[in-house]
Amino acid sequence: MTPGRRSSTFTRLLRHGFTDPSAAERLLDSGELAPVRDDPFLLEALGATADPDLALHGLVRLLESQPAPTARRELLDTLIAAKPLRDRLLGVLGASAALADHLARHPSDWQALVTYEPRDLHPGVEEFERGLAEATDPISLRVAYRRCLLSIAARDVCGTTDLHETAAELADLATATLRAALAMAEVAAPGDAAACRLAVIAMGKCGGHELNYVSDVDVIFVAEATEGADEGKALKSATKLASHMMRICSETTIEGSIWPVDANLRPEGRNGPLVRTLSSHLAYYQRWAKTWEFQALLKARPVAGDIELGRQYVDALEPLVWQAAERENFVTDVQKMRRRVVENIPAAEIERELKLGPGGLRDVEFAVQLLQLVHGRTDPSLRSGTTLDALQALAAGGYVGREDAARLDEAYRFLRSMEHRIQLYRLRRTHLVPEGEADLRRLGRSLGLRTDPVVELQREWKRHTGVVRRLHEKLFYRPLLDAVAQLAPGEARLSVEAARERLVALGYADPAAALRHLEALASGVTRKAAIQRTLLPVLLGWFADSADPDAGLLNFRKVSDALGKTPWYLRLLRDEGAAAENLARVLSAGRLAPDLLMRNPEAVALLGDGTTGTGGGLEPRDRAPLEQEILAAAGRAENAEQGVTAARGVRRRELFRTAAGDIVSSYGTETSPAEPDQGALVDRVGAAVSDLTAATLAGTLRAVVRDGWGDTLPTQFAIIGMGRFGGHELGYGSDADVLFVHEPRDGVDEREAAEAANKVVAEMRRLLQLPSADPPLLIDADLRPEGKSGPLVRTLNSYEAYYRRWSLVWESQALLRAEPVAGDEDLGRRFTELIDPLRYPERGLGDDAVREIRRLKARMEAERLPRGADPRLHTKLGPGGLSDVEWTVQLIQMRHGWHEPGLRTTRTREALSHAHAAGLIAAEDAAVLDEAWVLATRVRNAVMLVRGRAGDTFPTEPRELAAVGRYLGYGAGHAGDMLDAYRRTTRRARTVVKDLFYADGS
Repeated sequence: MTPGRRSSTFTRLLRHGFTDPSAAERLLDSGELAPVRDDPFLLEALGATADPDLALHGLVRLLESQPAPTARRELLDTLIAAKPLRDRLLGVLGASAALADHLARHPSDWQALVTYEPRDLHPGVEEFERGLAEATDPISLRVAYRRCLLSIAARDVCGTTDLHETAAELADLATATLRAALAMAEVAAPGDAAACRLAVIAMGKCGGHELNYVSDVDVIFVAEATEGADEGKALKSATKLASHMMRICSETTIEGSIWPVDANLRPEGRNGPLVRTLSSHLAYYQRWAKTWEFQALLKARPVAGDIELGRQYVDALEPLVWQAAERENFVTDVQKMRRRVVENIPAAEIERELKLGPGGLRDVEFAVQLLQLVHGRTDPSLRSGTTLDALQALAAGGYVGREDAARLDEAYRFLRSMEHRIQLYRLRRTHLVPEGEADLRRLGRSLGLRTDPVVELQREWKRHTGVVRRLHEKLFYRPLLDAVAQLAPGEARLSVEAARERLVALGYADPAAALRHLEALASGVTRKAAIQRTLLPVLLGWFADSADPDAGLLNFRKVSDALGKTPWYLRLLRDEGAAAENLARVLSAGRLAPDLLMRNPEAVALLGDGTTGTGGGLEPRDRAPLEQEILAAAGRAENAEQGVTAARGVRRRELFRTAAGDIVSSYGTETSPAEPDQGALVDRVGAAVSDLTAATLAGTLRAVVRDGWGDTLPTQFAIIGMGRFGGHELGYGSDADVLFVHEPRDGVDEREAAEAANKVVAEMRRLLQLPSADPPLLIDADLRPEGKSGPLVRTLNSYEAYYRRWSLVWESQALLRAEPVAGDEDLGRRFTELIDPLRYPERGLGDDAVREIRRLKARMEAERLPRGADPRLHTKLGPGGLSDVEWTVQLIQMRHGWHEPGLRTTRTREALSHAHAAGLIAAEDAAVLDEAWVLATRVRNAVMLVRGRAGDTFPTEPRELAAVGRYLGYGAGHAGDMLDAYRRTTRRARTVVKDLFYADGS
């Protein structure tokens, strides 16, 4: 070959899409192709394939494998003369290395692609049965199967059939193959065949008439005894036939395997019998089946064996399928199953997963099946097992918007086509997009992307997965709005009854009220209504993910009514990704946070990402800026009442911020998973509420003093936090336990100082409890010397005298939590120095003191536990609850705090950690106590968030209990698991408490 000619051929090959022109030239110059190497139609046809290099290599192999020169000449002549064959054969060779291998082993099978009659374009089961008819054993069945597959692939890659038709043909070929395999099994065991009637029910994609090139073929077997036969023996015979049929299809031979036959969708899965009678199937589905099993039955279709028995099976179970949506937590179960599938994908593969990943094929299929199960009860037109047919029917009936359905149809076809072409290359079962440049190039070209195949493929793939991600959940909710909105004439809409069905399936207890709310929010032609119609489909999904969707939607309507004319409100929800979901979580999680929000709806701004203005975001603020804001507001006020009102307003806003942040962190969002560290959540709430309470008291003190005495009170005054307040462990419903201490200033009469201090306390308590839009802050001083009988305020000297002469061991224990929180810092520090020897006694506690503490605890448990309460579920006084853990830790502090500085803290978890570090408690015991204390604290916080009032036990009302469970990370229907886990955790803690609190050592 001359250099000029070589250069010209090299360029032509590059232009026709060859990536290795040198190797292609050598193949074209080979003896097999010499007669046609210059034929322009051949080069053009090669260039039209997905991979011209692969197609050329496969063609040379096919020619080399021809048994004689005449056969080779016949193939070449037909190839050049018949364009249909040329396109089909080269198209297959350029798309599938596996089918090229088949043709090389069976060189005459290319003739299956020659015929081009209309009846060959869309063959059905009968045509495929004829194609398999000559197979007499598993090996010849595999050869015949691949020959039929060759013709399906040829029509597919040439565009003769679309995705929908190709998937149907693959399902029909699978049906014919199952029938042939069962016939072989029956020939091998005629006695078993005579003893039973066996029906093969196709499930999954085969049942749905939408099979992949390489896929497990899911089946269920149902059998009955023939007349006069024993049922037990008949079932054994049917099981043998079914097992043999599965082996014929699944086992690997010299011709490979066809595909695995998977019967794990049967009742009880792989643990159940392979074959059951119809009555046994029916009994299982009536009593034991889970939601996903009815979802799977959507695609059930009799395909082989006794077709009449198969139809009886489908007819018997169909009514149960269409009742599945009435099951409790139906939508939640389906969505949870979908999430579980995504969570189980290896992290390294999730971005390449076509089928199971976010925005993948399974998202479309789940969304369609969910809608079918909800509305197919009353609309038989929706009862198709084929995804695209069902999607079309949903759109025609108004259950899905036509535009949304069209976009999902397009995306699903593209993604399934990608899946088909990926599998066709090696005929291997995979749903992962390849990573290699050559593989991506071939894949892109096979889909008609020729300019820059790799870049175009990536762009189109991401575009379609993005469409699915955005639409698959919205698909369920948007028609609810159309049902109450004004639509264009002739546009199909969801009927009111269908909308109610859907809302009930979502968990709404009052669908009529929900529809009224939707109508009020989304009707009309205003810009506000248009934005609501955009937001509500997503919000409805988030509400449905809560324990009380009705409350979520009602609260959203209230907030929207209150802020309807505020320009930034809907813009915030529309434009800040986090704000809308955060609001949905907060409004449907219970009463406390919505109640705080309704008192000041502008606090919705806190739910954004914090970048649009000062004070945004849900992270609790530090005490210093909080106190600065409150003191400044109190300083600007005209009198004490106005100053305290301002302080309480800040407290309300920050309580909402803390509660909202806690809810969002506990629930998690689509972009941020739930906080896994329960202790961190407890610490965040405890520190935030305690700092907020301290700042509020500081501001209130400033306002009262300023109003009554000007800049200086006649006495130094300090507030000492006690209990959970001093321990930085306040919950949403906690009172502020405090002590008040004062010390007259130089030259001030003690009586005058005492009167001033008492007036300050009385006015603070009054102003913080005045009825208003803000929640009251209750001040509890009952831990003071002499309790309720003693004076509210004492001087430092009075405290010193009392503690020296009269202090009891319980008072020393209570002082373990004492910490100055507001007022004169020097006086607070001196109070702390005064009480340190009491709470950390030198040489620890004596035996009498230890016995007294144990006696007090036993008396408290006996006297204070509410009558009728289940002790095992009482978070404060129950076994293994807060009291158990705290008293155990405090006993260790009083015994060893004098020589272990780390124990000198007011915080329970910190003291427990230092006790372990000092070797006073084993690591496992410390972990058990910490887990129980954190859980009990979380339950108390949950009860307050859900019910809007404090409580120490789990709610008994089912929705409230479910909401507590949701906050603690338990899904719908798992309240019992939550209670069991609580009992288990506290039971372990009680065992440790018995060893540590009641032991003589320690």
